[in-house]
Amino acid sequence: MRPIGPLAALALAALLGGCAVGPNYRAPQPPAGAEAPLVSLNPAAETTAQPPDDWWRLYDDPELDRLVQQAFVANADLAVAQANLSAARASLESARNGLYPQTDTKVGALYGRDAITDEILELGGHKPQTIWLFDDVLDVSYELDLFGRVRRSIEASRADAEAAIAARDSVKITVAAETTRAYAQVCTLGDQLAVARRSVDIVNRETQITVQRLDAGAGSDFDVVRAQELVAQARSAIPPLEGQRRAALFELSALLGRTPSEAPAEVDACVTPPRLAALIPIGDGAALLRRRPDVRQAERQLAAATARIGVATADLYPRISLTGLYGGVSSSLAGLVTEPGLTWGLGPSISWSFPNQAGPRARIHLAKAGAAAALAGFDSTVLQALKETEQALATYSAELDHRQALGDAQDKAQKALDMAHGQYLAGSVSTLDLLTSEQALVGADAAVAASDAALAQDQIAVFKALGGGWQAAAR
Repeated sequence: MRPIGPLAALALAALLGGCAVGPNYRAPQPPAGAEAPLVSLNPAAETTAQPPDDWWRLYDDPELDRLVQQAFVANADLAVAQANLSAARASLESARNGLYPQTDTKVGALYGRDAITDEILELGGHKPQTIWLFDDVLDVSYELDLFGRVRRSIEASRADAEAAIAARDSVKITVAAETTRAYAQVCTLGDQLAVARRSVDIVNRETQITVQRLDAGAGSDFDVVRAQELVAQARSAIPPLEGQRRAALFELSALLGRTPSEAPAEVDACVTPPRLAALIPIGDGAALLRRRPDVRQAERQLAAATARIGVATADLYPRISLTGLYGGVSSSLAGLVTEPGLTWGLGPSISWSFPNQAGPRARIHLAKAGAAAALAGFDSTVLQALKETEQALATYSAELDHRQALGDAQDKAQKALDMAHGQYLAGSVSTLDLLTSEQALVGADAAVAASDAALAQDQIAVFKALGGGWQAAAR
């Protein structure tokens, strides 16, 4: 198996604190700078404080908190992950059973003629007989785990169970983030719909003024048609937003374990995008790797793969067991417990794939290849965790700047429309100038609402990348 690289060193030390998990498994010390802040930290929007487990409560929205708690209870994907964890724990119990003697009890009754019994009767001068033959035997065997096969099997199963815990925790993070995302999308689309309808009202009002000027002989039919065209364009933005909002409600229903017909009607009233009242706490790189369940899952899979090398290696050596049996064989039930009917035995048993050991050695090569793949997967998971977090922070920071610029443009567009409206009534600007100002404001309002929606989604992406939520769900 190839040496553990710097990324693995950082993550393993963060996860394990240097503890040993097997003779073939090492956790190197983290490289210098492991505690450094994330490179995409924006001091104007984020802080190096550790994020809370229940990060969605930073929005101070009781409805959102209620929905997330419902999702933790009713989500189907989370139920699947919990069932997978139960299966992994059962496998661990099965592996632990190898530490104890294995027993097998057999009780039977047979009516008929037995060739050996008939032969014995004939030797004694008796005729063969049709009889009942009863037997009860207890077989006991105990493997002496001299070469660690059982111990390493338990170690691999324990790591598998811990990986299943991490996989369940990853699902919890996804459930919390996607529930918050769907709720935020419903709210932000409600806000975008309100902006779109307000834009329709604005252009409608200006269109009425254009019609009045035409009636007074100060305008033209062409001016009215152009104004009506702008109204139609503004109205065309509403149906897609309504469809997207219904789709978000259905997404939220699925996350809550409900059918589309059971979509939460109370959420439909939300038209205000969720907003944070403080900076986003993001912590540092080492804390991120400790917190992310996918990194923990990859590390536990690596530990399990390493342990399976030991299981395969033990097959190169003899498997030694102590075996014994105790019971009775008789032609009557009463005879099973009498001295003549008793049968017992005790002795060692050796099983060994020797001298042809091509099979065990091939299994060792297979186990080592699996461990190498697990190590590469672990490195990939660490890179993915750091990449996702940096990308989410960079995207959020850029959208903040975008939103600031759009807000400035919106203010200017509103002032321009106010000026154009007054000058249009005074006859100093044309209808085209007024329509252009209206169109600019409608576009600016829509862009600001879309940016607010993007900010909400980007914030949730940051929290999801930080790996928070599974600890809160476990309480």
